[in-house]
Amino acid sequence: MIERLPVTEGLQALLETLTGFPVGLRTVPLDDAGHPVPPPYTLLYPLDRNDNTGTLADNGRAAVVDYQATFVSGPAPGVPDSRGGDEQAQWLADRGWKVVERPADGSPGYAHPLNVGPGAVCWCREATEAGGTSEQSDAIMTAVIRYRLYLEATA
Repeated sequence: MIERLPVTEGLQALLETLTGFPVGLRTVPLDDAGHPVPPPYTLLYPLDRNDNTGTLADNGRAAVVDYQATFVSGPAPGVPDSRGGDEQAQWLADRGWKVVERPADGSPGYAHPLNVGPGAVCWCREATEAGGTSEQSDAIMTAVIRYRLYLEATA
């Protein structure tokens, strides 16, 4: 069986690398002192899991896992009355799309490695833009991408 936690931690780390901002798992990310960080940041939610890839090669050692990443814009630090904007939310989402980016030279695989833990490999990644929201009272805007990862046990 493929464990979910290493996959989640791998996707969380990849999104942090690609966006350059913190990624919280189901909640606002915290700083080193344990305080919530101000936006921009990303919220990562584990969603569905299915242990059948639906392929002829599926030998019971596979899993398909879904995630939602919510890219949260926010006010500019130290700038009174600033607001998070659509441009910032889309910029973050553009970085999030790099999870499924292919190498520029046409070689197989993905441009950015995803570590899903020992004993498993992610052989296919999909992404779907799922819209976004705005929260005027908090001066934030979001963009949402849903990821589907196809995993296979290696050991």
